[in-house]
Amino acid sequence: MKPVVLMATAASALLAQKPLVEGNSASPVRVIVYEDLQCPDCADFRKMMDQALLPRFKATVAFEHRDFPLAKHDWAKKAAIASRFFATVSPEAAVEFRQTTMAHQSQITSATFNAHVSAFARAHKIDPAKAIAALEDATLAAAVDKDYQDGVARGIARTPTVLVNGEPFIETFPVEEVIVSIERALAGTRK
Repeated sequence: MKPVVLMATAASALLAQKPLVEGNSASPVRVIVYEDLQCPDCADFRKMMDQALLPRFKATVAFEHRDFPLAKHDWAKKAAIASRFFATVSPEAAVEFRQTTMAHQSQITSATFNAHVSAFARAHKIDPAKAIAALEDATLAAAVDKDYQDGVARGIARTPTVLVNGEPFIETFPVEEVIVSIERALAGTRK
């Protein structure tokens, strides 16, 4: 029995290390989003994605989430780790956790964060005890740290930083500018 558990753990670890992608994961057009789940500007960008970008580009663009929890946010790293855990259950659960967390940022504190994770887990028929235990998982934390270090190496310092095929959009920006950049990138793939 133990080898099966170890293989499941190894498979889960691999899932947690892959970028979470919404949209068309095979698309050559990549929108890489460095985000902090406790960041209000990231929550605004999440709304922009849900209301304008995904409905328009879901079939043609890959939206990759990268964790960039800022030190000034006390529960942001734990939220990124929780998202990685939920990704091992299903990518859809991880996306929904990110959406829910950003939508309820003002109601979440360090003191209530574990209750938030537990409630989300219960609502999705996931063992809350496993979700809470995952917050201390070194493999999941290392995956978050890797995203952060990759971002630092790219010069990322603020969230959200959105890269549309390398073109940066930082903190606050109009949705129209992002749409123009995505359309330009898509046009470049058709030539």
